[in-house]
Amino acid sequence: MSFDPPTKPASHSTDQPVPLLEVTGLRVAIDTPRGTIRPVDGVDLSLAAGETFALLGESGCGKSMTALALARLLPDAGRVEHGGVRLGGTDLLRLPEAAMRQVRGGRIGMIFQEPGTSLNPVMTVGEQIGEVLLQHRKDDERAAAVKLLESVGIPDAARRLNDYPFQFSGGMKQRVMIAMALAGCPELLIADEPTTALDVTIQAQVLDLLAHIQAERAMGMLLITHDLGVVARMAHRVGVMYAGEVVETGPREAFFAMPLHPYSRKLFAALPSAAHRGRVLDAPLGSVPPLDRAFVGCRFAERCPAAFDRCDDEAPGWHRVGAQSVRCHLYEGVQVPRPFERVAAGRIEGASPRQSGATVLEVRGLTVHFPVRKGLLRRVVGHVRAVDGVDLSLAAGRTLALVGESGCGKTTVGKALLQLVPPTAGSVQLDGVDMVGQGGNALQGMRRAVQMVFQDPFASLNPRMRVGEIIEEGMASLGVEPDPAARRRAADTLLERIGLSPAMRWRYPHEFSGGQRQRIAIARALAVSPRLIVCDEPTSALDVSVQAQLLNLMRELQRERGLAYLFITHNLAVVEYLADEVAVMYLGRIVEQGPVERMLSAPAHPYTRALLDAVPEIDGAGGGPSGAMNADRGGATAVQPAQAAVVDVPSPLDPPAGCHFHPRCPHASDICRLTYPRETELGGGHVVRCHWPQGR
Repeated sequence: MSFDPPTKPASHSTDQPVPLLEVTGLRVAIDTPRGTIRPVDGVDLSLAAGETFALLGESGCGKSMTALALARLLPDAGRVEHGGVRLGGTDLLRLPEAAMRQVRGGRIGMIFQEPGTSLNPVMTVGEQIGEVLLQHRKDDERAAAVKLLESVGIPDAARRLNDYPFQFSGGMKQRVMIAMALAGCPELLIADEPTTALDVTIQAQVLDLLAHIQAERAMGMLLITHDLGVVARMAHRVGVMYAGEVVETGPREAFFAMPLHPYSRKLFAALPSAAHRGRVLDAPLGSVPPLDRAFVGCRFAERCPAAFDRCDDEAPGWHRVGAQSVRCHLYEGVQVPRPFERVAAGRIEGASPRQSGATVLEVRGLTVHFPVRKGLLRRVVGHVRAVDGVDLSLAAGRTLALVGESGCGKTTVGKALLQLVPPTAGSVQLDGVDMVGQGGNALQGMRRAVQMVFQDPFASLNPRMRVGEIIEEGMASLGVEPDPAARRRAADTLLERIGLSPAMRWRYPHEFSGGQRQRIAIARALAVSPRLIVCDEPTSALDVSVQAQLLNLMRELQRERGLAYLFITHNLAVVEYLADEVAVMYLGRIVEQGPVERMLSAPAHPYTRALLDAVPEIDGAGGGPSGAMNADRGGATAVQPAQAAVVDVPSPLDPPAGCHFHPRCPHASDICRLTYPRETELGGGHVVRCHWPQGR
């Protein structure tokens, strides 16, 4: 893979292979009622067969729009204003649409960001894969579709061809999308956030699958992501995009050892970790500037800690520094990378209620079973044991992280706490009052004290209401602020605190990116001044800088107001930074719980260890931000490979006898297959349910 700055047009000698993909000066314009937006403004990159180019950056930087432009899938109001896109020497921008339809799905495969909305809900999986096969391969559709599903790790593929998308988990839907993208045997795969919102074990399986297929087929891959761990694991070269431009590019090893651009360094500084506990994450302030204006100087100048006068008046050119290229005035005449002076982020000041907070929530024996009905009379033939006897306790000013794979019951626990799902058994006590079975005024008071941030912000925001109305709605309905003018001021203040402009209050949810919609959902929850917030994967769709802004905000609000958080997540780096205690959930039950330091440094349950092993870790070298972050792990720039086996989680409709984890456990014995383990105290509040806890 190679990269040529715009000032040096690409040239290839006769003995150099032609790049698989070559993009030069790509500029995309979208006409809107407010003017013309240029989300892609002069992008140059090239990609060789068998290599992966990772395009990294915040939401709104133009990454996904670049991918859509390459495949000529721009919206009706969009157009390519300038530039060239060549695939194996073919100019894609000059092809007629009929010829381009053969390229899409054939020579170019694409994995879209949200498989839940990209798959047709009224067609079976087999029919959707068959469409691609019929268009591009003319094979025996069913046999080829079965082979594709088997190749992406879906068991009983022949039967599952007849299933609809809603019958698949999130991870399996993502695998179906990969199968569809690979059906035409593409030369180039465009993967747009292929692991967003997947838990760590499924993410590891998906990344392993993509790497295996790429090596097998010598396929080029354009990987679009905001996850630095995924970039470090998968990429050969990295490009950092900001406000429509690529601002830095280079080999993966050089980039992770010493990122050059101030924006790249801010992305590393924004990564949460145990080392940053109690400190403000050094995230870039504000957000990506609107792209409907003409830029004069550096586009990052408003947010850059190293900006000077020239940055405001003159756009920087490209500079080659070692193996990397960077678009920044600071590197004019620089041949060797040199580190910036970085001011350490300050500690969170002030007295915190964390030390002596009263118990806000007490959960005992919480059980949620969903009946399964069949037949003409709809008789109950079984129960899905989504939550099967959960005990939790949460105090004011503290954060309890609930972690586990998709389908283990984490979200159902959160909904049951707010009585959005009626519990089958157990108690949920808020300030000593059992809320199970309550209604009317009691529940209204609870909904003001306890709020929830849902996992899918697009589904949880009313598409017919403007953002300002969405944030103000709770304040009005729960009687928090009866004065309309005061509600408007409060909503504007919240928009600023989450990194959005108050002027955005007049927009509708569909006018925002996924990350921006999640910020709006968090602002809506904060608007009624709750005492406890149930956060269901609130950062899964956010890039690292916006995630850092939100984590800083949550810590600040917790210190000021004594907020308690139940943080449902699969992001263990966030858990390290934010949580006080961790509860690990598997098939409806808590299998291990304790203080975050003990849980993540010395996990006792094999399942907890499997989750930790599946996380892609960034190991830095040479004094760069990644080196500082992982200095305790040591080693050169690399990524520890995920070791999660491709094993499906058993169904909660029929959980295994004995310990539910024994079919996947490398230490399972006969007693594990016969009896469910009792709770074992390991000291310091650390408890585990395992017959053979590790570290004893």
